[in-house]
Amino acid sequence: MASNATSAWAVAGFAAALDVALIVAAFGFTSLLADLEPIADPAAGRLVGPITIGAAVGALLLLLGAALGRGMRAWSMAGLAFLVTWASGVVAGTIAYSASTGTILAAFLFALSFMSVGFGLIIPLASALVALLAAVTVRAEEGGVERPRWPWERDDDE
Repeated sequence: MASNATSAWAVAGFAAALDVALIVAAFGFTSLLADLEPIADPAAGRLVGPITIGAAVGALLLLLGAALGRGMRAWSMAGLAFLVTWASGVVAGTIAYSASTGTILAAFLFALSFMSVGFGLIIPLASALVALLAAVTVRAEEGGVERPRWPWERDDDE
């Protein structure tokens, strides 16, 4: 197995990819079942959602890469991931919305409401779940659990 820091960053990378997949799937299913647009404000433009998601997932990647392997408890990691991704979503949403409208206060209120109610809340919830799973994965690796092997990777005497 690789060094602890390398393993933590590898798990963080896969966790970030899983986070993007969960967010996109949750947005799609929620939009389809509720017949709602994720961002209903036409003044927001097309890039506010992807920029907000990208910033939150980037923040999760940096958080997990830096914190995994330091012995933090899984629930603490999930709570911290929720807070960090929510805050980064608010900041990114404010910047992206203000770029299309030009007003900072309206952009901040939009981002705050988006990340606190409805579709935007999916982002920190999915990130908290992914951080919990990543922390459990790293803890299991430290305890000696090995990854599953494909049939052609196994020794004949197993």
